[in-house]
Amino acid sequence: MTLSTRLTFLLITITALVALLVGGYSVTTATHAQYATLNNAIDTVATSGAGHPLTALSDAINMVQQDNLNLTLEMIDASGHVTVVANGTVPLTARPTRADVLASLNTLRTSSDLPGFVYRSIAIGGGDYLLIAGSTSAISASSHRVVERTILVGIFAALVMGIVARLFMRRDLRTFAALTSFATRVANGSIDLTPPEASGSTDVRELQRALASMVAALQSTIETEKRTSEAMQRFIGDASHELRTPLTVIKGYTDLLATTTIDDAQRDRAIARMRTETVRMESLVRDLLFLAEVREVGRHDHVELDLSEVVATATHDFALDHPERPLTEDIAPSVRIRARREYVERLLTNALTNVVRHTAPTDPLRVSLRANPVTLRIEDGGPGLPAASYGQRLEQFRRFDPSRSRASGGSGLGMSIMADVTDALGGTLTTERSELGGLALVFTFPSLTAGISGVPGAAPVGS
Repeated sequence: MTLSTRLTFLLITITALVALLVGGYSVTTATHAQYATLNNAIDTVATSGAGHPLTALSDAINMVQQDNLNLTLEMIDASGHVTVVANGTVPLTARPTRADVLASLNTLRTSSDLPGFVYRSIAIGGGDYLLIAGSTSAISASSHRVVERTILVGIFAALVMGIVARLFMRRDLRTFAALTSFATRVANGSIDLTPPEASGSTDVRELQRALASMVAALQSTIETEKRTSEAMQRFIGDASHELRTPLTVIKGYTDLLATTTIDDAQRDRAIARMRTETVRMESLVRDLLFLAEVREVGRHDHVELDLSEVVATATHDFALDHPERPLTEDIAPSVRIRARREYVERLLTNALTNVVRHTAPTDPLRVSLRANPVTLRIEDGGPGLPAASYGQRLEQFRRFDPSRSRASGGSGLGMSIMADVTDALGGTLTTERSELGGLALVFTFPSLTAGISGVPGAAPVGS
């Protein structure tokens, strides 16, 4: 049974029950009122002759005639003979017995001897009695008619309520049906869908928004998994390539050392080359392990860090190691973030090493740090990247030189480490064209406290 059918059935049932309860109460109240009226009429006639036996009969007849009461009056003498004094519209169908008369003295009675009547008797002297009876058939017939009409009205009201409910819920029901169909198609794998427009009640609109959010999250998750799978495939291929080359070199020189025809100079060159390739593999594996650590470690162990102090220290050390490079620093003081110090130091080491590797020794370098938002820029005056490479997503082993030349591209892990460390710190890394002519690495981080704006006109450091 569908939800709409269940709701309609429930509304019809409730309406019918309410109508029957109200009708039943009305019928009961009306019936009691009619019986009370009849009883009052009998009591009034009986009271009119009470205490005056000699005039009781005439008083009773006068009361019935004066008030036009629909009552039957019958006199029962001492021998049990019954004389009809006055007949109502419904006469007695049986003669009252003396036992009936004695049982109803001064009280209203009903009995199987006189079915369909309420009666009462009074003494009128000389051992005679007067029976005052009123028919209840009209009350019963009226009650039956009211009950029948109440049932019909209840059925009609229930049907009207069902129709009104269906009309009132029609828009919501159509939307529910559309959302159900949409959810079914999504469950069957069709995620590139737009949820149907929702109109009607608040619950329906909230359901539509929830489904839209769910599908958007599902699409994002699938897209992320797809990118992750593609990145993993590229990573496996590139890692295999990077490791295969030094392994091939080491294997070749191992085979060379196994021969007896080489001289000492050749042996020394082979050993030196093997050591170089071993160091390269160690560096590659170390970088891979570091990337795995960065991606697995959460942010709960980050502490408050003075980023200005860390950047200033790294810049000062770089200036001492490369005195021939023009270096400009513009570092705002007291810029603080939440981070791990070793991660930030590794980030700066990779960024500055990237400058040394890909630019000439005399190309300029500029390091600037700003607060609100926290932005670190490391810019060089080198050749930069291909024009189409700026702003591209940084990935493991990503080289901006398609030739995959070791001389210009390295292993590609340096940029990936910077991107992953920045992400682990809750920030972002983008690449831009530097005003110095080369590459600008732009790191943004969530600030801990607002720092002081940088000091303008900072003097160059170094020569």
